[in-house]
Amino acid sequence: MDFEKTLKKLEEILDDIENKDLSLDDLVRVYEDGNKLARLCKEKLNKAEKKISLIVDDKKKIIIKKIKWIFYVLVM
Repeated sequence: MDFEKTLKKLEEILDDIENKDLSLDDLVRVYEDGNKLARLCKEKLNKAEKKISLIVDDKKKIIIKKIKWIFYVLVM
């Protein structure tokens, strides 16, 4: 399940907890399902954050190399 669908399902669970008259057993079951989905969302966000960090780090390295090259050219 992709992040958006997982988040939507989590929102539906939260709405059920807040607005439906659930039995204790149903409430516990729904809470457990929501907790699993929340962990899944967190894992997906962490993976995305790592990918973005790698991209940013790569871009920084490229910029630093360009600055060093420009400095080298100016100094020579």
